[in-house]
Amino acid sequence: MNKRTPRILSTALLLAALQSVYAQEPPGPGVKVEPLAAEKHFKNLRQLTFGGQNAEAYFSHDATELIFQSTRNELECDAIFRMGSDGSNVRRVSSGQGVTTCAFIAPDNRSIIYASTHLQQQQCPPKPDHSKGYVWPLYAGYELFRAGPEGENPRRLTSNDNYDAEAVYSPQGDRIVFTSLRSGDLELYLMNPDGSGVEQLTDQPGYDGGAFFSLDGEWIVWRASRPTGTALQDYQLLLKDGLIRPGKLELYIMNLDTRSPLQLTDNGAANFGPYWHPDGRHIIFSSNMHDPEGRNFDLYMINIDSRDIERITHYEGFDGFPMFSHDGRQLVFASNRHGKVRGETNVFITDFVP
Repeated sequence: MNKRTPRILSTALLLAALQSVYAQEPPGPGVKVEPLAAEKHFKNLRQLTFGGQNAEAYFSHDATELIFQSTRNELECDAIFRMGSDGSNVRRVSSGQGVTTCAFIAPDNRSIIYASTHLQQQQCPPKPDHSKGYVWPLYAGYELFRAGPEGENPRRLTSNDNYDAEAVYSPQGDRIVFTSLRSGDLELYLMNPDGSGVEQLTDQPGYDGGAFFSLDGEWIVWRASRPTGTALQDYQLLLKDGLIRPGKLELYIMNLDTRSPLQLTDNGAANFGPYWHPDGRHIIFSSNMHDPEGRNFDLYMINIDSRDIERITHYEGFDGFPMFSHDGRQLVFASNRHGKVRGETNVFITDFVP
């Protein structure tokens, strides 16, 4: 040790040093960790990222790659990254300017889509004012972009002064579903992969977002709020400030031919991040239904016919953003488990045992 280097680090410097160390990815195939005893559906659980904030990791069509958003190293807000589904070959595929969110890989792996604010502001936008409670920002600068598989030649798909984000491809690659504030409310929309043919899918007051297609492309599932009375007034006032309070969110499904929403959950909790099991009869999602006033989110699976719900994870913290591979054999999700510092969120992958 250099004689001029102090031997005792302050707490702040120590945490910064730990975050720097753990932000460096080890070589694949990730690090095997033990699931909790009650997590009977998990086998060969592996941690793929180490340090920072890593979330919304979604499989490529063949499940060999993942795309995800991450704040790490020198980044002050989320950028888009890709890596092998064994945790190898991590690389950034967005510019690193502005803030990005909700990326997805086209089924043919010839393009990716994501939302970014970089055209409006190259720096990270200001964090929301939490004097109004726990709120999420809806940056008006978010536009949707399509780029090559490694982020090359990004092309703008939307062009307005409203929030456009939360976009995913259908498994057939012929449509994109996304969330937009263009109508004055947060609604779901469909469009073609080139940004043409935009159609509005929902029209009820409240937040509609985070939609995903079923494997056959015929259905979508999403999260929605349906506030009334003073709750609706609060929701609308926050929207004017570009904010949303994530509280009571229920899950809905819709057949894209009939376009009649069907409500799946009715538990008053914050249910989000739903994704279809390949069998078309089950949906996995994250919820705080066992801790409705807190932030202990676990993964659950619901049968869309019986509405029976099974708890999948039992970690006393955050588990969310689940996605099945198209053969149903693997599940990827984000979790606070095994974090080296408080609030750290990492990507995990597991073999899924029926």
